[in-house]
Amino acid sequence: MSNRMFPGIAPWSPGIHNRVFFAVWIVVGMLVLCLLGALVPSPVGSYAESGPWREVAVGLYVGEFASPFSQDSSGAGITVVRIDPKYYSFRLLAASEHGRQRMTMKEWCRNHDLVAAVNAGMFQEDGITSVGYMKNFSHINNPRVSRENTFLAFNPTTPDEPEIRIIDRECEDFNALKRRYGTLVQSIRMISCQRQNVWSPQSARWSTVAVGTDTNGNVLFLFNQSPRSVHEFIEILLALPLSLTNAMYLEGGPQASLYLSTGGTAIERYGSLETGFRNGESIRIALPLPNVIGIVKKDPARDREG
Repeated sequence: MSNRMFPGIAPWSPGIHNRVFFAVWIVVGMLVLCLLGALVPSPVGSYAESGPWREVAVGLYVGEFASPFSQDSSGAGITVVRIDPKYYSFRLLAASEHGRQRMTMKEWCRNHDLVAAVNAGMFQEDGITSVGYMKNFSHINNPRVSRENTFLAFNPTTPDEPEIRIIDRECEDFNALKRRYGTLVQSIRMISCQRQNVWSPQSARWSTVAVGTDTNGNVLFLFNQSPRSVHEFIEILLALPLSLTNAMYLEGGPQASLYLSTGGTAIERYGSLETGFRNGESIRIALPLPNVIGIVKKDPARDREG
């Protein structure tokens, strides 16, 4: 053995034996720690990594995705919250049903024990009524079905229906399906039944929040912080590894909001000012909102009884 490995020490001196012995035990110790780490489950509240996804709770993942298009210079990427309906129930909370009180997304979540929430579509000038059809069981926020093609439907009234779905009346019988769900929120379609972008290119750009479903039955809250056209946003979503089956527009501009808080994880996103203001400038304040879609953890004991 050459002494170039340990300058100043004669070949095969006791110093080399000690150092080699010590180095071997360091390597063995590191291997043992790695094996133990693989066998011991992660503590509650810690992140579990799976590709771009972080598991923040059982059945709840957060992903931060950059645009896959090199020509996109808009800045911030896309925040996605992936929800497994086996572990979470969905709630529609409307000011018209709760004392006509509008609140920020964070306040809605804290006051109603929601794990996460997004906008429940756009609202009219009265600041309360949804632009599209909206009902929550016997409570009707807006009885008028507009021309828009998609409805987020949850709280099924029959056990054979999916717990939550996006109904596209271009390819599904909405009149038949609407009777099978207690909650319906109508808004603008983003992706067709053939997974095609249905928005035309446009010059106007803003932050956008949307909801989608994937091929595994998960629900995705989709938030685009940097001002982009909706057409560009949809192109990004279709190019990302999300396995999207469809998506529905919820809100844009400063009102677009996403909030999540569980364990040691908190995410708070608010929309940026729209085209015509300084590029990408965020208002940096949470605006009060009349209607939100939120999630709550299911009660395993209650589910077993049911």
